[in-house]
This record gives sequence, C-alpha cells and structure tokens, in this order.
Amino acid sequence: MVDAEHTVTEETFDTVYSYWRNPNHNLQWTCIFVTPLWLKVWWQNFGTGKEPRLLAIWCKDRLMGLAPLMVENNEAHLMGNPDVCDYLDFIVSDGSVPVFFDTLIRFLKKQDIVRLNLGPIREDSIAYKHFMETARQRKYEVHCQVEDVSYEMFLPESWDEYLQLLAGKQRHEVRRKFRRLYESSHVDFHPVENRNAEKNALNIFLELFKKNRSDKAAFMTDRMAAYFQSLAEAMEEAHMLRLFLLKLGDVCAAAVFGVDDGSTLYLYNNSYDDQFSALSVGVLSKALTIKYAIQNRRKRYDFLKGAESYKHHMGGKPIKLYRCQIDLNRDRA
Repeated sequence: MVDAEHTVTEETFDTVYSYWRNPNHNLQWTCIFVTPLWLKVWWQNFGTGKEPRLLAIWCKDRLMGLAPLMVENNEAHLMGNPDVCDYLDFIVSDGSVPVFFDTLIRFLKKQDIVRLNLGPIREDSIAYKHFMETARQRKYEVHCQVEDVSYEMFLPESWDEYLQLLAGKQRHEVRRKFRRLYESSHVDFHPVENRNAEKNALNIFLELFKKNRSDKAAFMTDRMAAYFQSLAEAMEEAHMLRLFLLKLGDVCAAAVFGVDDGSTLYLYNNSYDDQFSALSVGVLSKALTIKYAIQNRRKRYDFLKGAESYKHHMGGKPIKLYRCQIDLNRDRA
C-alpha cells in the first residue's frame, strides 16, 4: 500500500493476461510489445539475470494501470529490449494517468529503486508524454534523448487511394515493379491460415532470413530463432499472427512476419531469396501486406523501428523514439 487509497500489487504473466482479456478495466493497450503474451515470450527467452516486476496500481478496487518492469542493480527498466521490442510503454486506463505515475514513483522509491531507464518509447506514448512530466513536476532529474525512429501510416479505404498518396515517382515505381513481377511468373501471395502451415511458413521465413545478408544471419542465432518460434506460437494463440508467403511459380521468394491486432498491421520482419532480388520481392512483399491491410479494413500500418528509405517511400511517417532516464535519488530543487 502506498497510501490509504492507492495500492501496488505484484502480478504474474497470467494475471496480466486476465486484465488484458477483460475490457471492463478500460486499460489502453496501445503498444503491441507490452501485451502479456509478448512479454511472457520475451521474458522466457531473454530475462535471465533480471528480476521481473509486473506492477498493478489500484485506486481502492479500480485498476488504474500496469507497469511491466524489470529490475537489475536497483535500476528499473520497461520489460523488453530494442533488438526485438521496437518500442515500449505503460498500460493505463483513461483518466488515471497523473495519479498512476505519481503512485508508481512513490512505490519505486520505497523499494529502493534509484533510477528508471525507459526506452525505446514513442514520442506520443503515455510514458513520454505523461510520465516525464510527472517526474519533472516532482523535481526529479530527467534526461531524454532521441534513440531511433519508427514509421507508420494511416490507411485509406482502397489500394488505388493508397497509391495516390505516394509521390508520383514512387507510385510509378511501385506499378512498374509489380508489372515486372507479374510478367516474370505466376505470382501467389497469401497469409498462411492454419497451424501446421504456419509452422512450415515460419521455417521458410527463418531459412530465407539467414540467406538474406550476413548481418541477418548473425542476428538469427539459435536462441533468436527459438524466440521467433515461441512468439509465433503465442501470437497464433491470440489469433494475431500473420505469416505471408510470396511464391513465384513453385518457389517461395519472400516471407513476411506480421502481427495484426485488428486495427493495426505490424511489419515485424521480412525475408527473401536473393536470387529474386532483381524482381524487388523484398519491397513488393511488404507492399502486398499493405494491400492486405487495406482490404481487411485495418486503420493503420506500422513499419516499426528503423529509418530504412523504403518506409518513407511507401508512405510511412516518422515517429521519434526516445530513451529517458529518471534519477529518483536526485532532484532539481
């Protein structure tokens, strides 16, 4: 208990999952990377050496929000890391933001946490827009710097409308590349929609990923491949997994690992066969996922972290990602 009205409880992945599934709590799950299934998979694969602190903050019997933290050497971080979690955040109900963060800070100080290191967080996130302000109001020393950038776009109602949003040169290039692709062979692009086929599609994705470039092969270690396999299973369980295959004739030329929350399609990763690079199968497989998202009435397409030029060319708008540090032992008073 922090005071007479506000309580902080230690949660498990299972209890956080129950809050996620219960709309009556009115929590704002705006960040895919802090949904409980994703957190659990990340923790099981990368949490060694850290202490999980899944904190729920209550006002009497009302759940105000969740702070998915981990602690190492008296320093608290949002659970996850930038290698596989593009951005992070807190989960807070409408109208609870100031009290939530004030209560969280007071609780962490009582737990002898000396520093909060938060990142990457989006410039429009609850963490950046509200938590930093709460910390500054309480006179704590706050440092924030831009760490990276993410790209996203809001989707129109049709593919033709989407093409009209692109710059003239890019629109011409997309049409030219598609024309060349469809002239080269029979083209089949589709999301894989049953569990057995998804397992095979994931293996294809991983195989192509390792063949793309030497840096990708170095990234996709056995441990990382196990993480992707566990993540695919978790997202499939929640009906959020979207594995797409682009086939030219009988050969799989590209694969896309996407996540779909019903409103936004997230481009989590992409891989392709270098022998088809002249046909631009990498960028066109991404374009086809945009078309899929539009056809399925998604509102937003998230290219996720990274400043690759294709994201801008395909209509993405930049979102700054920050890393912020709050020193709970030093104030500016």
